Amino acid sequence: MSVPINEMSEKLVRVRERIERAASRAGRRADEITLIAISKTHPAERIRELYEAGVRHFGENRAQEWESKRAHLADLDATWHMIGHVQSNKAARVVRLFNSIDTVDSVALAKRLDRALHTENTGVTENTNGVEVLPQRLRVLIEVKLDPEPAKSGASGDIGSNELQSLVESVSRMPRLELRGLMGVPPYFDDPEKTRPYFRRLRELRDALRSKIGDEILPVLSMGMSHDFEVAIEEGATEIRVGSALFGERRKA
Repeated sequence: MSVPINEMSEKLVRVRERIERAASRAGRRADEITLIAISKTHPAERIRELYEAGVRHFGENRAQEWESKRAHLADLDATWHMIGHVQSNKAARVVRLFNSIDTVDSVALAKRLDRALHTENTGVTENTNGVEVLPQRLRVLIEVKLDPEPAKSGASGDIGSNELQSLVESVSRMPRLELRGLMGVPPYFDDPEKTRPYFRRLRELRDALRSKIGDEILPVLSMGMSHDFEVAIEEGATEIRVGSALFGERRKA
């Protein structure tokens, strides 16, 4: 069932109030936090309604689903985030569809994305002749595995492992990728407070990488969802990914 536009606007107001309160508790400003509306399984008209209410960042986890909505939203000046796992053989497809890939978890995938930007001649922006071309550089985040479940994706952030640092260094050297930060999804807990150690760990991993590689790297920490984003903000999130608190319960795919 779709959510009426006035109800969606009210939901957005409540989410922004939650962001404001959490930022205040952490001694931060609310405008330091980017709200990404997770629109997976929700129709294009709901995305448009949130855009008209002021949201400018949206996240999808399936390229095929977003491709079916994209034509209906081509006039929106929004940033489209890929938040689902990307198989290396889908790299050429996702660089044509998204402005940011938030789930890079391997050197192999990063290389495929970098190569796709070089070889493909269609993408997300238009030149003066009306022919679509790819952007010069693609914004990416590295996904760090916070949930120990085997099925969960992400680069290892285990203490003593060099995997994450090696991945950061490799992606940083790729000329067509713009590495902006880290993303992580903790295990789900009914009590949001139990996610705090996971969010803190991601921030500490980022800070450790900065101390080794350079203070200017990885400004973005993408962490926190509808039920726990206040804790994430208190622990340093700069981007939060909010779905059900804005759109209501997820539609069945």
